[in-house]
Amino acid sequence: MITKNWPVRLGAAGLLLLAAGAAAGCRQNMHNQHKINTLGPSTFFEDGQGARPLPAHTVARGDLREGFAYTGLDAGGKPVTQMPFPVTRQVLLRGQERYDVFCSPCHDRVGTGRGMIVRRGYKQPTSYHIERLRNAPVGYFFNVMTEGYGVMPSYAPQVPVKDRWAIAAYIRVLQYSQNARLADLSGLPADVRQKIEGDLRKAPSTPKEEP
Repeated sequence: MITKNWPVRLGAAGLLLLAAGAAAGCRQNMHNQHKINTLGPSTFFEDGQGARPLPAHTVARGDLREGFAYTGLDAGGKPVTQMPFPVTRQVLLRGQERYDVFCSPCHDRVGTGRGMIVRRGYKQPTSYHIERLRNAPVGYFFNVMTEGYGVMPSYAPQVPVKDRWAIAAYIRVLQYSQNARLADLSGLPADVRQKIEGDLRKAPSTPKEEP
């Protein structure tokens, strides 16, 4: 039975169908949108890849290298007194090898600051064997290599983190080798002790810190 209101009802039904169709179409477009899947190919870029090369010096979230292992400083900005990994013979040998390559041109092989380029006119660095540096925490040397100090530039671009720590450990060996106490040799055989004592008598005196 057709009533007088059927045109109105028909119009309302049509509007509902139109709205439903529009909504469905919108949803489908959201599903079928033109996009590039992760690491998927792309015709937009000349290399055919959708993923773009990372800009230089980009740091991934959560991978910011900070803390004493990368700075040599604690949360209060003071040099740490400990290494971030155990010091083994292998670590010291690596530190010696890297020290001879990067540090000895200025600091010389035993750390007195009389390296070859210093003899050619470069400013002489302070000897590692003065009291102030003998008492400096190991993190101090790592931080100086990382950030630079005075006329010394940062060596972070040339020397990786682990090698910088190895060098810092080897500097401690150099300091001990030039400032060891005879009392520390009491457990050695007599002939070895006598040889070391003779070498110590021949060694030059410890340089004094410049004012």
